[in-house]
Amino acid sequence: MNVFLRNKDYRKFSIASFLSGAGDILFYLALMTYASKLKNYSLALSLIAISESVPKVFEIFAGYLADKTKNKFRNIVWMAFSRFVLYGIVGLLLISNLNQWNIVLAIIGINLISDTFGSYSGGLTAPLIVNLVGEKEFGEAEGFTSGISEIINMVAQFAGASLLLFLSYSNLAFVNAATFLIAGLLYASIGLKYRKKDQAAVKPEEVNDQNFLATMKSSFTQLKKEHGLITIILVIAMLNGTLGVIGALVPIVIAAHKTTMIISTYSFTIAIIGVVVSCGFILGSMFGQQLFKKISVFTLIISAVILSAFTTIAALVANIFVILPLYFSLAVVISTASIKMTQWLVEVIDRKILASSMGLLNSIIMVSSPALTTLFTTISGLTNVNYALLGLLGLILIVLVVASWVSMKLKQKNNLEDADLVSEG
Repeated sequence: MNVFLRNKDYRKFSIASFLSGAGDILFYLALMTYASKLKNYSLALSLIAISESVPKVFEIFAGYLADKTKNKFRNIVWMAFSRFVLYGIVGLLLISNLNQWNIVLAIIGINLISDTFGSYSGGLTAPLIVNLVGEKEFGEAEGFTSGISEIINMVAQFAGASLLLFLSYSNLAFVNAATFLIAGLLYASIGLKYRKKDQAAVKPEEVNDQNFLATMKSSFTQLKKEHGLITIILVIAMLNGTLGVIGALVPIVIAAHKTTMIISTYSFTIAIIGVVVSCGFILGSMFGQQLFKKISVFTLIISAVILSAFTTIAALVANIFVILPLYFSLAVVISTASIKMTQWLVEVIDRKILASSMGLLNSIIMVSSPALTTLFTTISGLTNVNYALLGLLGLILIVLVVASWVSMKLKQKNNLEDADLVSEG
């Protein structure tokens, strides 16, 4: 939070990102509500979900394109203005006399284009934030941004549901367009300021000139040089997948134990779980760096794996009042470990391929959750939810052994290096 209060340019940059994120969530809820009223609503909602998820799959390519971009500020401004125009068109479509299905299909196409632009903008963001705050404060800035984004996500969902009571779908589309316009103006004001000062953040800078495969190879080579970093990335990906699996299996457990696990109503219980996890992510993202400043990322990772095991056991014994604090603690530790890992990544990766490396990282983490969730929910559906939880527990224990072994080997290596330095001295 200190960097947000202290650095005016980063503060404006963050507000621009928050505005566009809030607008996106508001419109997504409006679109889902509009589509749910169609005759074949199931198909419409499925198509919307696909249009939302496809751009995320290509984040690695978006990062690569961002690294090849010479003037990142100019392009992030154009992306914001382009999305302003796209959602302005959506607003006009929603007040037209076209067939509802044609409107939905057109909006889905526009939304897909907009989210693709958003993925590219996301690739541009990390290098620009490094320019604004410096490498050493990137972790704090990233954590603050993630925490506030999570808060906005929660608030925007409730606000969207409320706004739909007195605003039309087209009005919400125009509101979304306006958020991108304001965001673009904020980005432009920062870019113009830096251009006038002739600083490197907006000057044509050295960019990545390698092809895609060569870039990925360079990124992997640099990651491999940092002992333990690749292991941490894979373990965090697995932990994020575990969170997704627990989030999918716990509602099944609650449905099977309604008399003992429900707090007020089933829907209210599920909502509480969502809020608890979100609060954990917010706390870890915003304050984890300070709370666990002296704790290594490896210690945090092993703690998170242990908490995952205990949370899974709590689900097996079907005790909601044990699940909630464990789930909250797990979210805090995972989000803190993720920020520390990102900070480490920024410090060791060549700036020319930073966006590509971040895209690779996000792709690895993103794939783990749907893959593991699909696997264990399938097991639950074909057999019993307890078998799925036992399988998840087995996977967690394997990861715990691997992470502990790597941590021990790394400590031994560091001790040997320290001993060599002492003998040389």
